Amino acid sequence: MSTPFNAALAAYGNAQRLVSDAAGKAPAASAGAGTGPDFGKLLAESLQQVSDAGKASDTQAMQMVQGKADPVDVVTAISQTEVAIQGMVAVRDRVIAAYEEIMRMPI
Repeated sequence: MSTPFNAALAAYGNAQRLVSDAAGKAPAASAGAGTGPDFGKLLAESLQQVSDAGKASDTQAMQMVQGKADPVDVVTAISQTEVAIQGMVAVRDRVIAAYEEIMRMPI
């Protein structure tokens, strides 16, 4: 296996570990907020989807190298991964902006 593939595999493994740790340590919802979706669970599911998309694109790329995949399928898988990562980054940026706004509020 090549070094970039090993690095990608390690990154996906770390992401999977973080997702499973976050899902296992999610705090119970408070009594007043029991009707809405759990943000931690939604975040963990989103991270899992990004990780799955990355794994799928890596699998397609490896099949392409072996001559077993269609180039259109490879490009589609990579594009889906790129969109998923861009969405994750956008959510991260919004969470950071919200946190910074909260920190600027006077007490």
